[in-house]
Amino acid sequence: MSWLTEFVRPRIRTLLGRRDVPENLWVQCPACQQMLYHTELARAMKVCAHCGHHLRAKAIERLGWTFDDGAFTRIELPKVPADPLRFRDAKRYTDRLREAREKTGLDDAIVVAHGLIGGQKAVVAVMEFEFIGGSMGAAVGEGLVAAARLAVLQEAALIVYTASGGARMMEGTISLMQMPRSVIATRLVKEAGLPFITVLTDPTTGGVTASFTMLGDIQIAEPNAEIGFAGARVIKQTVREDLPEGFQRSEYLHQHGVLDMVVPRGELAATLGRLLSLLRVKALEPAA
Repeated sequence: MSWLTEFVRPRIRTLLGRRDVPENLWVQCPACQQMLYHTELARAMKVCAHCGHHLRAKAIERLGWTFDDGAFTRIELPKVPADPLRFRDAKRYTDRLREAREKTGLDDAIVVAHGLIGGQKAVVAVMEFEFIGGSMGAAVGEGLVAAARLAVLQEAALIVYTASGGARMMEGTISLMQMPRSVIATRLVKEAGLPFITVLTDPTTGGVTASFTMLGDIQIAEPNAEIGFAGARVIKQTVREDLPEGFQRSEYLHQHGVLDMVVPRGELAATLGRLLSLLRVKALEPAA
């Protein structure tokens, strides 16, 4: 614990009273353990000022950071059966859904919006990790298909921010079927000659990585994001060898040609704007 936690915060509470000092005024960086004032952290797009660590962000925050002037229009996504398998483990799936919706304010683990990025039309789908680990069930699959169809209708680029632990086990085979459905969604965009860009954030794993995530015309990742299919521990036990340093981190994958770019969060919007301008020019060129 730092001196901010042990001395400053208790002192402030003593002077002002406990109710006047909310618990969420300070956030501890998971990388360097420094205490970060929440207002300054929000202003820095949740990037630690001390070590540059990119903290996890909410889907709505990413939309505001991405679109020009933070202006965008969300779309209503198709409804899906709430509990098709009537699944229950430690608790009912319907209860997990209700808790996740209360926690995040979202219907499921994806948000889709459209607007301008660098003056270019774009549809952006963002996955929400706080919603049952950003797991991909039927609702996420429907959201990706809806985003692709909207991009084709508007003749706009499609950008998807990924943040997921993989398939949603509570939906069984229905969840696994979202992998080919998400691939089909990307084909709709590509066949229309429109740009498709993926932005991989921490973490992007499991079936999400094994499907649409790696099909972008350009694949970007935030610094030090965990990206992979199976977990490092499982891989190590399978191959019975020590894994390279930085294995399954964005810098390692970029160095080995899996990713095209690693871009700090503060530069993402400008980078996307430049890429869309270049890709749209190319898409409008007549065929040779």
